[in-house]
Amino acid sequence: MDYDITVIGGGPGGYESAIKAAQLGKKVCIVESTHFGGVCLNEGCIPTKTLIKTANVFQDAKTANKFAVEGVDVENIKVSMQKLQKRKNTVVSQLVNGVKALLKGNKVTIVEGKAVFVDKNTIVVGDKKITSEYFVIATGSNTFMPPFIAQEGKTNIITSKEALDLDYVPETMAIIGGGVIGVEFAYILSRLGSKVYVLELMDKILPMVDEEVSNMAKKRLSSEGTTFYTGAKVKKVSGNNVVYELKGKEEFVTADVVLMAVGRTPNTDGLNAEGIGIEFNKKAIKTDNSLRTNIPNIYAIGDVNGKVMLAHTASHEGIIAVENICGENKTISYDKIPSCIYIDPEIACIGLTEAAAKEKYKNVKVGKFPMVANGKSLVEGDTEGIFKVIIDGESNEILGVHLYGKHTTDMISEIALAMTLEATADEVIGTIHPHPTVSEAVAEAFMASVGKPINWL
Repeated sequence: MDYDITVIGGGPGGYESAIKAAQLGKKVCIVESTHFGGVCLNEGCIPTKTLIKTANVFQDAKTANKFAVEGVDVENIKVSMQKLQKRKNTVVSQLVNGVKALLKGNKVTIVEGKAVFVDKNTIVVGDKKITSEYFVIATGSNTFMPPFIAQEGKTNIITSKEALDLDYVPETMAIIGGGVIGVEFAYILSRLGSKVYVLELMDKILPMVDEEVSNMAKKRLSSEGTTFYTGAKVKKVSGNNVVYELKGKEEFVTADVVLMAVGRTPNTDGLNAEGIGIEFNKKAIKTDNSLRTNIPNIYAIGDVNGKVMLAHTASHEGIIAVENICGENKTISYDKIPSCIYIDPEIACIGLTEAAAKEKYKNVKVGKFPMVANGKSLVEGDTEGIFKVIIDGESNEILGVHLYGKHTTDMISEIALAMTLEATADEVIGTIHPHPTVSEAVAEAFMASVGKPINWL
């Protein structure tokens, strides 16, 4: 064989798999058809957070007088979308180049082009044939364009990819989909000056988040100018109109731009995975919890297996897959993966919602601590939000945690570690949290779940 392990796809899962395999002494090749860093670095996590940073700085500048800063000309302050695009591209370019440098530094062979399976040990990339003892498929996902939403006339539909490249702020924007992608773009564009409408089929936005927290976030975003239509079934986009059904009545909103944000679908286009006998679960490659497909020497990680479409999930899956190829017997626990939403205040969650926990467990205890009682949040000038924890009433085991407040995306790792180590509420309470920090509220919320918090009546 030409290589011990060949990774197909250079996103977060793919490039980390390749590096890990090389570190374990394997001869490794990585094949990438578009750009290293995948969707995350080029069309997702990193560019969206770059736009969010500017949206937040813009808001801070407009409200500087609240913090005793005088002399800011609020009437004339503005964001240069051209300069913002330049900054975004610089950030992305630096990270993508960093990925290539890491691969080369670990002596991973880089092949650029589209991989096509010939058999379980062979792919072709253009006119180049590559044989490998093992393969790790990490081809990611594409934007899902729902066939059930008709398009009539000349529409103005864009995807998240085009939304990231906007060099102007649309006067109005309709967003179809109230999940993480839709809500983050609603937040960005609303702060930059667009009038935003979000149409969501479910009865609540952010369906993976505890309902109490998602309702608080919706209320906050609504107060800042975003209009939400939940329970809205979009039927078609006709020109500038998004036509939807709500409570049995047909309605429409008119917008300069329509963003399709109803999710993503696994990308196996042109791979010939089915042709060599790889089993699928709908459009996703079917894997077990060791990331192995039905063909023993082929693994599939990240969005392409359709389990949890998050960059950090892909990276973790990739490392587990490589370790298993190297003789380990490791699995991934999908119920302990944190999710982050980068609005303001931020949302970070892990594990079960209150409703899901009560369906699964007989005795559930819930603890809450409001940010209005947190000193650091008061200093930050934003006391909206809540820390909510859900525990098993019998064992005090942590079942789920939902944080809504300042800096929460940097705090959820504490809970992920606690849940991985099977820590109890008592052990989190017994861990000293520094003061003044927003993280103090974590311990207070757990105190509330087993008794009473110290700093809230």
